[in-house]
Amino acid sequence: MAAPPEDDAPPSYEAAPAHGAAPDHGAPTRSVAIHHVRASLRGAERHGADITALLEQAAIPPRLLEVPLARVSPRQFARLTKAVWQALDDELQGLGPQPLKVGTFAMMCHAVVHCSPDLRSALERGSAFYRLFPGGPRFHLEEKPAEGTHEARVVFDLTAFDDPDHYLAESATVVTHRFAGWLIRSRINLIRVEFSHPAPRHALEYDLLYGAPCSFRAPRTALVFDRAVLDRPVLQDEAELRAFLRRAPGDVLARLDYGSTAAAQVRRLLGQSLPDRMPDPQDVAARLALSAQTLRRRLAAEGTSFQRIRDQLRRDVAIAALATGTVSIEDISQRLGFSEPSAFHRAFKRWTGSAPRSYQPGG
Repeated sequence: MAAPPEDDAPPSYEAAPAHGAAPDHGAPTRSVAIHHVRASLRGAERHGADITALLEQAAIPPRLLEVPLARVSPRQFARLTKAVWQALDDELQGLGPQPLKVGTFAMMCHAVVHCSPDLRSALERGSAFYRLFPGGPRFHLEEKPAEGTHEARVVFDLTAFDDPDHYLAESATVVTHRFAGWLIRSRINLIRVEFSHPAPRHALEYDLLYGAPCSFRAPRTALVFDRAVLDRPVLQDEAELRAFLRRAPGDVLARLDYGSTAAAQVRRLLGQSLPDRMPDPQDVAARLALSAQTLRRRLAAEGTSFQRIRDQLRRDVAIAALATGTVSIEDISQRLGFSEPSAFHRAFKRWTGSAPRSYQPGG
């Protein structure tokens, strides 16, 4: 659903925030689970593409596909997505009933930016645009609120797609949410997200993508939000659109700006502390105006812990740094607060199933 980037994201610990969006100072990008790498390649495999060559274009070691805990950096994932688009000339990556030629999303964006006075019109125009293509994704806007509510929703119909991993369902909802917020230069707080598919194994990552409760096995897949948002004016122009398209898809799919749970807030505060010493649980609880016990209880209710969040953050920062090939393992170890490189080696292998060197170019 997104146009290919015109260039790769810069090799850094942090991707640039979208133009017009609230900055998220110090928040590192989220690494991408190997599940999504495999899912993004499924259509290419069906069409006989050379999977090894695609992975090499993205600087992803093919052996990582067999490591259940493996992850890749957003930059690598963006390169892989671009490689699949170009190999198949299909923005749906071989998962749709018909190919959707590369550049379709970009043309939709231009049509929406130039001709839509408000978000309501933009979403309706985008929906009409995709209906012109037999194999395009289908979505529509609903404003019929339930009694006593003021909800609107973007409803997706992806029944025509052969997508057993639900990869396009995740991509379509995330890209629509991000693009809509970009259009009005404001984060759109979702009330909830509904998915027609069962809860996946990586469902705990959904809060980082949506920042809202997610339900599964729902009658339809939909983004639910306050109807008043639809009246917000479109504030972007063609120059800003070019920058937006350059950053797709990595910046769209990997940013952490939308997390609203206690876990997301803790991760954001820990990320802002890098490369200095990470605060301890008591410090973080105080910054959130909570007691340490209350924070621990809230994290437990969300199925996580302070230690787990800290390890996930250090894992993601390490993966992003290793993938650039410009930062030594010793330097990464020191920046992440390990007493010695051997301790970092042990922790990294526990997190990803592989040694740090295997994540470096040519490793």
